[in-house]
Amino acid sequence: MRPLKNAPFCPIPASPMSGICQQAQILILKIQNVFTPRAFPAGHLWLKFSPSLALDKIEHFSKVSKIWCQMKSIENKNGSNNGALSGILVLDLSRLLPGPFCSMILADHGARVISVEDKRFLSDDLFISEVNRNKEHMSLNLKTQAGKEIFYRLVDKADVLLEGFRPGVVHRLGVDYETVRSINPKIIYCSITGYGQTGQHKNRAGHDVNFLGYSGVLDLMGEPDRPPSIPGVQIADIAGGGMNAAIGVLLALWARERTGKGQYIDIAMTDGMASLLPLPLFFHQRTGDALRRGDSLFSHRFAFYNTYETADGRYISIGAVEHRFWKQLCEYLGVPEYAALQHDEKCREEILDFMRTTFKKKTISQWETELAGLDVCWGRIQNLKEVLEDPYFREREMVVDIRQKNGVEYKTLGVPIKLSETSGSVRTPPVDFGESTVPILQELGYTENQIKSFAKKGIF
Repeated sequence: MRPLKNAPFCPIPASPMSGICQQAQILILKIQNVFTPRAFPAGHLWLKFSPSLALDKIEHFSKVSKIWCQMKSIENKNGSNNGALSGILVLDLSRLLPGPFCSMILADHGARVISVEDKRFLSDDLFISEVNRNKEHMSLNLKTQAGKEIFYRLVDKADVLLEGFRPGVVHRLGVDYETVRSINPKIIYCSITGYGQTGQHKNRAGHDVNFLGYSGVLDLMGEPDRPPSIPGVQIADIAGGGMNAAIGVLLALWARERTGKGQYIDIAMTDGMASLLPLPLFFHQRTGDALRRGDSLFSHRFAFYNTYETADGRYISIGAVEHRFWKQLCEYLGVPEYAALQHDEKCREEILDFMRTTFKKKTISQWETELAGLDVCWGRIQNLKEVLEDPYFREREMVVDIRQKNGVEYKTLGVPIKLSETSGSVRTPPVDFGESTVPILQELGYTENQIKSFAKKGIF
């Protein structure tokens, strides 16, 4: 009998991911003479049923199909977002800040990110919630064979894998690039470490301050003739690690679009910090001298690029690098003669003293009012609390409200990259440690009894 013209279609994955799919395919073999298959671009078979299909088989198939259709596909569970990376699945094995910051960027722009950590790290109390928004989090013991097999199922569907272990650890765990690539040849594998996968320091332990110091960046921070000042923001972790890793992943994704091949990415945070030195290198090559901490063109040596205390103990920044800005400031402050002496070494201390004395005569609010209409590069130095309350950051959606699971709203940081057509967004609050483990296992096709067994055996 020919298939019914307007019979319903139901999608079944061409590559089975779970026991449900296998049941469906077995049933298809039994009834293969009563459907018309046709290709579907997403890698599914669409089955068209005819009236000759036995009612009992229809009923059984219907149940299987309904369960499958209710399951959220591992590779496509992105919610209702319009992000540029919607449809990309990222597995994040990293911890702390560098890797999770990278995967947060990818998640903000639509990627589905599943973070995977061993539950033994929960007691460290270093689970940074602010970089775990828009993500799922799974607890998994990769030292067990069952844990590896679960992870390999995820790898089979993934586009990107991030890890932040010391070199060699992923080989011992059995989740190194070669192993992962044998499962999924198109995967993009990104390793983030302090000193990279090669070189004499590759096995050296380190944190942000060490990478800043070894790269030469920390030597430029602080006051002259005093110890270097450690910045209050983890620059190496975020800029050297997280941001560079995100750039590397995006480059590799684009390359894969053209070549069809995945690749390995080696990110060293110390490398990233050394890459921040083009301006110091420029001045060094120009003068032959190394820049001195707190005493260079863009670090307190001259009055035009400096910070000044105000009457109320606050601080204002002046960045009048271009002469036209410096000239306007000098004229406004009643010292037009200083305009021509912007880089004068003989009058440098005199001008600095004048600026320090002048700015200390009024409060920060008074200076804001006075300088508001002046085309000079200036700004108040704000603390975090002020940033969260500043209307500018609200207007720019860099401070946004998000609702916690308990219904309470709180402020969080927004997405800095503004795309006109595929904008990023903060869609879900930070996930709790291991919160998504059971749902993901269910999604992979494991039964309730299997999941209970995993828990009992310490697999998660």
